[in-house]
Amino acid sequence: MERRIENELLESPASLNIQTLPGKPYPLGATWDGKGINFAVFSENADGVELCLFKAENEEDEYIKIKIEEVSHHIWHVYVPDLGPGQLYGYRVHGPYDPANGHRFNSNKLLLDPYAKAINGTIKWDDAVFGYEIGNPDEDLSFSETDSAGFIPKAVVIDNHFDWTGDALLEIPYHHTVIYEVHVKGFTILRDEIPEEIRGTYAAIAHPVTIKYLKELGITAVELMPVHHFAEDRHLLEKGLTNYWGYNTLGFFAPDARYSSNKEPGSQVTEFKEMVRALHKAGIEVILDVVYNHTAEGNHQGPTFSFKGLDNASYYRLVADEMRHYMDYTGTGNTLNVQLPNVLALIMDSLRYWVTEMHVDGFRFDLASAMARTLHETDSLGSFFNIIYQDPVISQVKLIAEPWDINEDGYMVGKFPVGWGEWNGIYRDQVRDFWRGCDIEMSVFAKRFTGSPDLYQGDDRRPTASINFITAHDGYTLHDLVSYEQKHNEANGEDNKDGENSNHSWNCGVEGPTDNPEINSLRDRQKRNFLTTMFLSQGVPMLVAGDEIGRTQNGNNNAYCHDDEISWLNWETADRQLLEFTKSLIHFCEDHPTFRRRRWFQDLPVAGTDVKDIMWFHPDGNQIPDEQWECNPARSFGVFLNGKGIRCVAPDGSKITDDHFYIIFHTGDQPIDFALPSEECGSEWHIVINTAENFIGENEYTIASADQLNVVGHCVVVLRCHANK
Repeated sequence: MERRIENELLESPASLNIQTLPGKPYPLGATWDGKGINFAVFSENADGVELCLFKAENEEDEYIKIKIEEVSHHIWHVYVPDLGPGQLYGYRVHGPYDPANGHRFNSNKLLLDPYAKAINGTIKWDDAVFGYEIGNPDEDLSFSETDSAGFIPKAVVIDNHFDWTGDALLEIPYHHTVIYEVHVKGFTILRDEIPEEIRGTYAAIAHPVTIKYLKELGITAVELMPVHHFAEDRHLLEKGLTNYWGYNTLGFFAPDARYSSNKEPGSQVTEFKEMVRALHKAGIEVILDVVYNHTAEGNHQGPTFSFKGLDNASYYRLVADEMRHYMDYTGTGNTLNVQLPNVLALIMDSLRYWVTEMHVDGFRFDLASAMARTLHETDSLGSFFNIIYQDPVISQVKLIAEPWDINEDGYMVGKFPVGWGEWNGIYRDQVRDFWRGCDIEMSVFAKRFTGSPDLYQGDDRRPTASINFITAHDGYTLHDLVSYEQKHNEANGEDNKDGENSNHSWNCGVEGPTDNPEINSLRDRQKRNFLTTMFLSQGVPMLVAGDEIGRTQNGNNNAYCHDDEISWLNWETADRQLLEFTKSLIHFCEDHPTFRRRRWFQDLPVAGTDVKDIMWFHPDGNQIPDEQWECNPARSFGVFLNGKGIRCVAPDGSKITDDHFYIIFHTGDQPIDFALPSEECGSEWHIVINTAENFIGENEYTIASADQLNVVGHCVVVLRCHANK
């Protein structure tokens, strides 16, 4: 379908020697071809669209408005010769202001291009950025005539050329992946070894000091918290706080300029690419935490930045019989309508752009359940997932879901399709409960330790579908998990009412910091217990930046609003012993395929023996009988992992074998004697990990299968037996 808009130009481009041509509807966004720029933007219900050109980010008035006259398939397009990279622009859109019917057009509001590849500046909060009059008794049914151009950041046209020097996606298999969740600024802002002028930026992540640290730690993939250009919340800024985490997206194609050391418009794109190239050269993948479930425009009382003014009804999920209001599955005021083809196209184009042009290796989808919704239900095979399966680019990268949203039917752990990994929130909660001494059944712990087959095996998924984590950016740090039982969010300015109340934590006897050496020793051991359990478990481990050095948020479990010392990594106070333990643990697990299996345990004897691939034992050395799996709490037990029972082959077709391992878990307070498995499992054992002694290596003392081992309270001990003995 094509139609032309005949209303008059408000400004004559000819008066400024600017020529316009019809241009093309694709690609959407602003595309420089070496001779000029093609502009294309979607709006189905608009009556008119104006392209506004600016010379500086903080200008209140555009130097020209170009009325777009060509419309193809609801895409408004124009070509402007002789414009080039660095050009700042925005849109004004004409149409009905009729909130009751879902329309919020207001040409007084400058709008960001949803396909902007770079954005210059940030929101300057003022009543002008709202489509209605703040303070009017009619609220959002009123109409604002105040111009917002001076308060809205401008889109930047970029030159997409970049010398990747042969760079390509790394395609590291999931079973060899160690994910490191990191905030670009918080990770490097206090790092003295990095030049001060680049700390807190993409360039700091790419710095040799950072890369050396990641390699020595054993990280294979950094999962960057949101780097899509985002808006800071007005109510937080008024309190002296900010949206530090960045889950408030304004531009789905634009890397946030606040993380760029080069402040020239558009330079953030080049700096981001340089970061990816440097990480790839070091063998480290880049995964983006992306927020496609909502935007920064909030609910019916929120501002007008982009989508709301371009075509509110064509981007958001509105209440069917009350279109003034928004369906809110995210707790942020709005939800993007993934059922609509233009929204699906926007998301897919964004994902594809970040893979093909920015070379990222995968995505972690925030509140992914909200994107799976069809009508009012949660549908794990909704249109979004089906279209990803059909895409030859996106379907081949790492896809990780945060499998929940705020609604009661939105908890979807274990329900995502084949090909997806999931943040396994059930793993997190039940392993936390196990180590704080709750009555967790043996069968429950066994499922989590072996990759959660109850969640993933029945759908032909692998253990690597489970992204195992103990902590994440949202909630306690690892240090706080063993130091606090109550949240302490007073610094957030909400009277400690925000944040999760149920943290599955244990303070080891005292709330917060203490000088008691016994409690501090127990806390240190508990941290090692959590890390050891996670890295020994089948699945993909995810470590949060700072947990390996004992970072604390002083009991704050919702530090989203703190761009300060509460959130930043303090390298001067780093726990060096914990860091060295974590390094050794990660490399130990990577060296042993027993802990990185691609396939499920079968609980069957390995050929030629009576020894199964996995076996569970009481402290007395007897196997745990079937009738005790569902009734006995998991407190003190051992698990035997057969190094000859890895039922898959190496890439060259050779059989994978390893040493045998016996892992002792003891959550009780008092020491206990453990008998080792019978000689058929192995005759000579060596301790290789002992969390009570902060030890990873190989003990020189040989322990015979007939011997007993005394294990102190709250401890993990790992023994190894060479498989050829």
